Amino acid sequence: MCGRFAFYSPHEAVVRLFGVADAPHVEARYNIAPTQYITTVRANGSRRIPGLLYWGLVPGWSKDKAIGARMINARGETLREKPAFRVAYRRRRCLVLADGYYEWKRTDGPKQPYFIGLDIGDPFAMAGLWESWRNPADDTVLESCAIITTEPAASIAQIHNRMPVILPPATYDEWLDPGNELVEDLDRLLVPCDPAALRAYPVSRRVNNARNQGADLIEAV
Repeated sequence: MCGRFAFYSPHEAVVRLFGVADAPHVEARYNIAPTQYITTVRANGSRRIPGLLYWGLVPGWSKDKAIGARMINARGETLREKPAFRVAYRRRRCLVLADGYYEWKRTDGPKQPYFIGLDIGDPFAMAGLWESWRNPADDTVLESCAIITTEPAASIAQIHNRMPVILPPATYDEWLDPGNELVEDLDRLLVPCDPAALRAYPVSRRVNNARNQGADLIEAV
């Protein structure tokens, strides 16, 4: 799964790599947790629209948003069948921007957190789905999202048995296009990325507490 990640790249890098000239300036965050708002990109026609979405997808038919805490990830293999995700998979896809994510490896003692990112150090886009939910209590609208996961790349399989889908830049437009409802074509994107493109190293267990922040969380130990 993907339950914690970091996004700290400067605004200029976000504009250059994701083609969003009006991207909001967001503070560097080194320990992003579920039910927080995260930086995403969606599409409006051919234009990419950056913005913030609540991390934890709340289906439109849900009675309250509490379900979102259990919908932070969506397994790529079952998107077509799951009622919470199948419509969004066809019509409401997004990019979730990150510089790296954390995963915990089982050991004889406490689990050891690892930080996993691209070997070149650039930020990347994780495949996501989004939904719009109207609160029946006060008629406010919540826009939320989930990160899609798949089997791990061979280079990190010893750390965990799942990883987020990291999309190649050449596929961004295809993934974002709301008019592209051919899920059979989209299925081919839901695969592990090139194992050689990843780097992973152990980091401090301070990341276990979502209240902890700071660049020291991504330093190797």
